Amino acid sequence: MRKLIAAINMTLDGFCDHTAMIADDEIHQHYNELLSRADTLIYGRIAYQLMESYWPTVVKNPTGNKPIDEFAILIDSISKIVFSHTLEKVEWRNTKLKKEVIKEEVIELKQSRNGGSKNIVVGSPSLIVALMKLDLIDEYQLSVQPTIVGSGLPLFKNVQDRINLKLLKTKTFGCGAVTFYYEPAKK
Repeated sequence: MRKLIAAINMTLDGFCDHTAMIADDEIHQHYNELLSRADTLIYGRIAYQLMESYWPTVVKNPTGNKPIDEFAILIDSISKIVFSHTLEKVEWRNTKLKKEVIKEEVIELKQSRNGGSKNIVVGSPSLIVALMKLDLIDEYQLSVQPTIVGSGLPLFKNVQDRINLKLLKTKTFGCGAVTFYYEPAKK
């Protein structure tokens, strides 16, 4: 079965705000490696619209920065699933629109071999929580940025039940960000 990886950047005080993050070459290279080992990317509407509004333009007009341009090509090429109750259509290539998260469909996706043994990555706070509540996430890659913003969208909003995680490893970046790799602890 393929792994479902929750991967997201967050501030030191626990908020998800892409505009407050340090997106240097090393961080982009990290996400290039993550996406190169995946064949499906899952987003909610807000994260999808943020990414879709920027990255296809970089594919058409490269920046000249190798890690950023590689990321643009990877994210543009990968299959994407967007879960949204409000979107009527999606226009970014390789993107499917779904209205709701159905546990059995996600399990079927994890069991499918369309992409061989490549991973599935979820990168939206609300979907990370939804899939976590359904006990479908195999690994968490939480990249904590050395930034405090004081307010915003918390990653684990609306989580009432305790979830124990086991630390697998950490990765430290020159900019001060640290990625924590976790898996759900055995129950």
